[in-house]
Amino acid sequence: MKKILSYPLSVVFIFLFFLTLVIFHPIQILCLKLGGYSAHKRSVDILNLCLMRCLNVLGTSFHLENNFDLPKDKTCIFVANHQGMYDIPPLVWFFRKHHAKFVSKKELGKGIPSVSYNLRHNGSVLIDRKNRRESLVKMSNFADYLKKTKHSAVIFPEGTRSRNGQPKKFQVNGMMVLFKKLPDAVVVPITINNSWKLFKHGNFPIELGVPVTFKIHQPIPVSSNDAQSLAAEVERIIIADII
Repeated sequence: MKKILSYPLSVVFIFLFFLTLVIFHPIQILCLKLGGYSAHKRSVDILNLCLMRCLNVLGTSFHLENNFDLPKDKTCIFVANHQGMYDIPPLVWFFRKHHAKFVSKKELGKGIPSVSYNLRHNGSVLIDRKNRRESLVKMSNFADYLKKTKHSAVIFPEGTRSRNGQPKKFQVNGMMVLFKKLPDAVVVPITINNSWKLFKHGNFPIELGVPVTFKIHQPIPVSSNDAQSLAAEVERIIIADII
């Protein structure tokens, strides 16, 4: 019965999801041109809240487990496992006060209403995973931007989403660039659970009633360890809590 219901509800969700992206695309453009960064950021925050509400149509719930007071006056490097594209709206909304910018693959920089525009104009970095040299240069420039603005970063070191919840080996080079260039930052490991279940039946239908959780672990000062050891520690912490 649950799977049968998932078909019509998935159709409703997909319609609402893409309608939201289309509506917010011109809103973002107007906000950036007329109100600058602050207005644009506010529009993106509201966009991602609306995308979460679209997911609520499927009975999807989001729970943030955070027992720590994360600093807002310095850069946080949020490092998380990656289980699906719907990991992103809650991260944008939950960490909106930290001005979180994403490390994303360059393919997302074009062709997707709202999403591509935001990635190109909000300070995020788009990398070519096939061009290691260029990617490292872009990560270095990204670190300079974060140091100047004190904005924060979100990075998924697995590089691509896990389709069954099992973590992939972390690719740590980009993460280590941030660690080396941002010694005053703090690393915030995040374990994401259950979002892969939304794709339990493939891209369609979308599974109903999935409780997606985000567990925030103890923030770690970047200066507490060398970059390689810190990357290994962060990977161990995140993976240890994956269900």
